[in-house]
Amino acid sequence: MPMPASRRNRFERRRSETRQALVRAARQILAESGDTSASIRAIAERADVGFGSFYNHFTCKPDLFDAAVADALQEYAQAVEEHLHGVEDPAERLAGGVRLSARMADSYPEIMQILCHSELGRIYAGDGLAPRAKRDVEQGMAAGRFTVDDPVIALTALHGSLLALLELWCKQPEADSDQAAGKMAEMILHMLGLSPDEARDLARRPLPG
Repeated sequence: MPMPASRRNRFERRRSETRQALVRAARQILAESGDTSASIRAIAERADVGFGSFYNHFTCKPDLFDAAVADALQEYAQAVEEHLHGVEDPAERLAGGVRLSARMADSYPEIMQILCHSELGRIYAGDGLAPRAKRDVEQGMAAGRFTVDDPVIALTALHGSLLALLELWCKQPEADSDQAAGKMAEMILHMLGLSPDEARDLARRPLPG
């Protein structure tokens, strides 16, 4: 006999809540120390769920920690998108995204700590930053704003620049992150084909939101 819709909805809601509790626990661990050696039992206890519940959602700990990083990045990317809502120019969006990233340490300290304690290559996994960066680069090329010929090379350079900026924040938290991000945004825009003057103007324009 099929499960009644109301019971099925409760089951799916509880299942989703259990998964999210595990992801939150993993996010806390990554933010605190980045130590992924915690036992599954310890993670389940932190999440306040049963030990066996872990295997209803994840096959192993690396899967959980990957999901935790992806969850943090999705929250991060959504916050950037909300600030840039209504900005049509892909060059301005790209510069704004780089500069807004500099403010993550104050606005989203847990996410910044997760990124600092995670493998840097992970930050382009999932549905967080990578699809949005790809969209802005491709739209900029289609509109003639960017003169690069190969979007893959452009994205690789962009990713490398952001990773370098993240590493600076992690190792020198006292550094002027707004200034560093502005200079990085200016450099990236010039590399993509904007004139020095326009790149400087966009990198110094007041941020929306």
